Amino acid sequence: MDFSLVHQLNNFLVHHDGIEDPLSFYVRAAELLFLGMLIVAFVVVGGHRRRDARRAVAAAGLSAGLALAIASVMARLVDRPRPFVSHHGVHLFVAHAADPGFPSDHATAAFAIGVALLLRFRVWGLVTLAFATVLAVGRVALGIHYPTDVLAGAALGAAVALGLYAPAVRALLNRLADAVGERLDGVLRVARPRAR
Repeated sequence: MDFSLVHQLNNFLVHHDGIEDPLSFYVRAAELLFLGMLIVAFVVVGGHRRRDARRAVAAAGLSAGLALAIASVMARLVDRPRPFVSHHGVHLFVAHAADPGFPSDHATAAFAIGVALLLRFRVWGLVTLAFATVLAVGRVALGIHYPTDVLAGAALGAAVALGLYAPAVRALLNRLADAVGERLDGVLRVARPRAR
């Protein structure tokens, strides 16, 4: 079943270039898009939502980082080859290393970010989870992962984000985000030219 779904989605993209091109672009750019979204939200969001946005971004970033560290250990232990390595009929649409693919790092980070945001800002979280889902399906369709690779990554990322939402941990993260935010505001005030 795992390979069957890879084969069906991969074969679909072979015959639908109008879908494959934008999907390949998105999958390649996703890391920068997710990271950029977090940086912009931390720096740019202002007004009465600034503190809450910064706290959400800090939780999302830490969730992704911790989940990726766990995923790295899991990948070494499981050492599962990717579909394009194991099956010669899989078309690889984007260049990728033949390193272990379980769990998917991209799905791990994207779902950690999405769930962390969902717990704090429902709309941001839902939009981010929609993008995370497209990323996960895209990586399967492009022959980079099996469905269980991305499902495991999504579950791991979500679990870490939920764990970091525990009240004691959340309070610590909030203090950290507030301190970094205050420091950033101080730097930005000094960096702005004084109005005459």
